[in-house]
Amino acid sequence: MGSRSKYNQEVRKRNTIAYVVLVPVSILMIIPLLLLLSTAFKTLPEVMSIKFHWIPETFRLDNFKKAMSVAPFGQYYINTIIVVVMILSVQIVTISLAAYAFARLKFRGRDVIFIFFLVQMLIPPQSIVVPNYHTISSLKLLDTKLAIGLVYFASAYGIFLMRQAFKAIPKELEDSVRIDGGGGFTTIIHVLLPLAKPSLVAFAMVSISYHWNEFFWPLIVTDTKRARLLTVGLALLTQATESSPEWSLTMAATIIVIAPLLLSFIIFQKKFIQSFMHSGLKG
Repeated sequence: MGSRSKYNQEVRKRNTIAYVVLVPVSILMIIPLLLLLSTAFKTLPEVMSIKFHWIPETFRLDNFKKAMSVAPFGQYYINTIIVVVMILSVQIVTISLAAYAFARLKFRGRDVIFIFFLVQMLIPPQSIVVPNYHTISSLKLLDTKLAIGLVYFASAYGIFLMRQAFKAIPKELEDSVRIDGGGGFTTIIHVLLPLAKPSLVAFAMVSISYHWNEFFWPLIVTDTKRARLLTVGLALLTQATESSPEWSLTMAATIIVIAPLLLSFIIFQKKFIQSFMHSGLKG
């Protein structure tokens, strides 16, 4: 009993320290979001007023309506959703096949090739923008959604994550499928992917959030609203109001851009955390 009581005291002590550290950090991290929400509902005179107050005098949607009228955010939303879904769909296929090859198949140079894939994660994307742009230009794909997604169809991080997940699955399950006459594709679809679902969900969340917020590459390869993404539209709106800064309008547009990801995290945060925990344990 004495050792158990001592253990409980140690746990309570650690929890207290964690709360003391994490609560102030959480407050510091949430302040910019609260400031963003507060400014988005204020009028320009309220924003420019010397006397600062967190709660707007009246909650109005005028800034959101104006932002939607100034920039075609509806089109930007459609473009962004199409690009994000397209990239993720292709990535699931490519990373699953590549991970299966590195985790299950035996061929000469397998580990060396895998190391080259890992080295890709160390290369800053900005350093290969010029060759990528020349490739897209030579294919005559500039100012298209395919031009944005093509360079992301393969993911070294996704291959690494799924390879680790596949390696953690017993080979006996794969052997049972082969006894029943199933091949590699059957094994991947009906055995490996269902069992590696936490890792797949974790990767999907990383991919969606990254490409939803991607700015630099879409800015370079798009020129018109038919292919521009939300982040590029927000930047153009901000640039257009630089001569007479309208912070409330910019904050409202920012909320329009981040709202889907923010709401998704609030609603599914438990599943998000569980997916990352399971994928970490398997890795």
